Amino acid sequence: MSLNKPKILVTGSAGFIGSHVYDLLFNMGCRVYGVDDLSGGFMRNVSQKKFFTKLDLRDRIKTANYIAKLKPDIIFHFAADATEGRSQFTPFSAIDRNIVAYINLLVPAIKHGLKKIILTSSMSVYGAQQVPFRESMIPQPEDIYGISKMSMEKTTHVLSDVYGFKYVIIRPHNVYGPRQNLSDPYRNVVGIFINSLLHGRNFYIYGDGMQKRAFSYIDDVAPATVKAAFKKECEGKIINIGSDKPVTLKELAEIVLKTFYGDMKNVPKTILPKNVPDRPREVKYAYCEHKVAEKLLGFRPKVDLSNGVEKMMKWAKSIGKQPFFYLKSLELEHPKTPKTWTEKLI
Repeated sequence: MSLNKPKILVTGSAGFIGSHVYDLLFNMGCRVYGVDDLSGGFMRNVSQKKFFTKLDLRDRIKTANYIAKLKPDIIFHFAADATEGRSQFTPFSAIDRNIVAYINLLVPAIKHGLKKIILTSSMSVYGAQQVPFRESMIPQPEDIYGISKMSMEKTTHVLSDVYGFKYVIIRPHNVYGPRQNLSDPYRNVVGIFINSLLHGRNFYIYGDGMQKRAFSYIDDVAPATVKAAFKKECEGKIINIGSDKPVTLKELAEIVLKTFYGDMKNVPKTILPKNVPDRPREVKYAYCEHKVAEKLLGFRPKVDLSNGVEKMMKWAKSIGKQPFFYLKSLELEHPKTPKTWTEKLI
C-alpha cells in the first residue's frame, strides 16, 4: 500500500465527524470515497458528491458489491446508530446499525485487500468506572450502544490477528460543532440545547444536571483522527481523543444560554431549562485522560467550550432552526422511557 495515494473509504461521510474527516483527507490529496445512508447525515455535508454513494451498511449484499468494486486500502468507519441513551429502547437498531453493519463492511473489505481500518468507537465502552477513563481499563459498558461498540472493537482485534490488516481504534467523546445533526431529540446535547433556543423554547436537563462530561470540539477531534491513521506508532492502539476539561450539564447549559442571549440576566424565565428524571443507566461521570494521544499524536485540545459553543451557535443560526425528528415508535416502550421522548417535549 502506498501511503501517498491509498484508496480510502469514509463511512458515515454525510454525518458529523465523518464529513469533517472526509474533507481533511480530500484536501490532503487522498483518493477518498464516501458512503452514508442519510439516516442521520445530510447531503449539505457532502463536499464531493461525485465520490459519494448512498449505501445502507445493513444491506449485506449491496455493501459486499460496493466493496468488491471499490477495493479500499483504508477505511475510516463512522457510520453508526450513536444513540447511547436511546439504545435501551431501540436495541435492534443499536445492534443492526453498529455491530451487524460493521461486520457487513469488514468481511468483504478483508476479502478485497483491506490494509487498515480506523474504527470510531465510543467512550461508552468504559461504563461507570473511575474517571478519568484510561485506555487500559477493561470495558464495562452500561448500555446496549456501549455493548455494540465493545463488540466492534473485539471483532476488529480478532479479525486483524487472523487476517493481518492493521487497525486503530479511536474513542472520541462528546464531540460537538458545525454539521452536527440538530434534528435529533435523542442525542447531541449541545445541539439539542441550541436548536431548542432557536425554536424559542426551553430545553431539558435529565436528573440534577451534575453529570460531568468533557465536550470536545470537532476541529480538535477530526485532525487527530486523521493523523492517527497515518502514524505507524498508532497501529493496534486504542486512543481516547477529546477535551480534558470536564464540566457539568448545568455549566454547559449556562454557557449555551449566555452565548445565545449575551448574559444570563437576558434569559427569559420561560426559557430557563427544566429538570426531568434521569435516563435509565446513564453514567454520571464520564470523561477521559489523553496520555496516549499526547504521546503518539502530540494531541492537545485547542478550542475551549465557550469558544466552541460560540462557533457552533454561529453555524446553527446560519442554517436556522431545524425540526426535531422523532421515531414513529420505539422498539421497546416502558414507563421508564423519558417523557421528553414519549411526549415530544424537545
